Amino acid sequence: MKYLIETFGCQMNECDSLVLAGILEQNGWQKSGNLDEADLVLINTCCVRQSAENRILGHIGSLKRLKKFKPQMIIAVCGCLTQKEGAEELFRTKYCHVDLLLGTFSQGLIAEYAEQIRQSRQKIFDTEERYDDNDLCRLYHSLPSNLSSYKAQISIIYGCNNFCSYCIVPYVRGKERSREPQLIIDEIKQLAQRGCVEIELLGQNVNSYGHDLNGWSFAKLLKEVAKIDGIERIRYMTSHPRDFTDELLEVIAAEKKICKHFHLPVQSGCDRILKLMNRGYTAEKYLLLLDDIRKASPKCAITSDLIVGFPGESERDFQATLDFLQTAKLDAAYTFLYSVRTGTPAAIMADQVEESTKKARLNRLMELQNPLSLAANQNMVGNIELILIDGPSKNNPDFFCGRTDNNKLVNFPKTNFQAGQFATMQICDAKTWNLLAKPINS
Repeated sequence: MKYLIETFGCQMNECDSLVLAGILEQNGWQKSGNLDEADLVLINTCCVRQSAENRILGHIGSLKRLKKFKPQMIIAVCGCLTQKEGAEELFRTKYCHVDLLLGTFSQGLIAEYAEQIRQSRQKIFDTEERYDDNDLCRLYHSLPSNLSSYKAQISIIYGCNNFCSYCIVPYVRGKERSREPQLIIDEIKQLAQRGCVEIELLGQNVNSYGHDLNGWSFAKLLKEVAKIDGIERIRYMTSHPRDFTDELLEVIAAEKKICKHFHLPVQSGCDRILKLMNRGYTAEKYLLLLDDIRKASPKCAITSDLIVGFPGESERDFQATLDFLQTAKLDAAYTFLYSVRTGTPAAIMADQVEESTKKARLNRLMELQNPLSLAANQNMVGNIELILIDGPSKNNPDFFCGRTDNNKLVNFPKTNFQAGQFATMQICDAKTWNLLAKPINS
């Protein structure tokens, strides 16, 4: 029996898909790269933004034709969209070709449910919210056969307790629950034995790790992971600015293996909007945190997320965000138009911003941030950097690409280096989104 997993959304979904693949392979399934030959097609979904949800539903709808010609094929849907309010009714009435609906709390049952459907040909929809051993985060990370040999992602905490007023994640991922530290450490050791040199620890808010475990914190976990032989780089995603502690800053600064890239979503530079968003900090407090980070790790890069057009955002509020960016001098900012998510407090707030206004503000924000990003990259020209090579560039076949410690994308002329190797390079030019370099030695 062959399976195919199609993944939409964030790094958490990508990591979940690896776990799901491992579970299936442990139960005798083989990976397929061909939709037509697959016996099980699993769509791992995202619903953070309406545009993503629409695209995913359109793709699921397109599978109806394939199901007609292959009625024995199991079409399964999992991920955040399945846990959204009204999802079961939607799939029962409008997507009748879907055989299996797995909520975010039942994904660990994929192999068991797939076998039941094979035997009975009866649909299974399980979106029950529960916190037990069937919870995906409690399962041992089975390593699928196609896992990258030199870098990997490991989920350390599931769910979110923050309830930012615009965000659907707490409603579809549930409350925060940390994975047992020994399971995480054992998985990373297993990855290191297979040649993995870079690990990325994942969570909706990694800074909250350990709050439900006795004697553990994210800082302590980082120190333990740094002790693992073979792991040379440790990354993490994502940190909530409100929960970034002095202890965590000290550990990151002190441990050479922990990459000096800080991704801290600020979402807005206006205090009034931050309060409406329920973010729990002010723009000034965020800027003070940036000062502390840069003092502790002078060669760091700091990136952030920003939402444009949050309900009630006035021109004055938006100008406060532009002023904030001038002061923050971020290495990069990932910018998004506010998207209404039914069931969140922001969805019913007054003064929803017109789409045309959102797009205009987004363009203005990018016009301001892009030169700041270019200036940050230009500051690295002449530096000698250790690059972890990822392989050929996607945009230019004559170049390879890789990443610096602080997560800058580096392109360099094609060489005999292989993906997973480290190479010492000198940065010789800077673009807005990447650096150009020349190898010095391997």
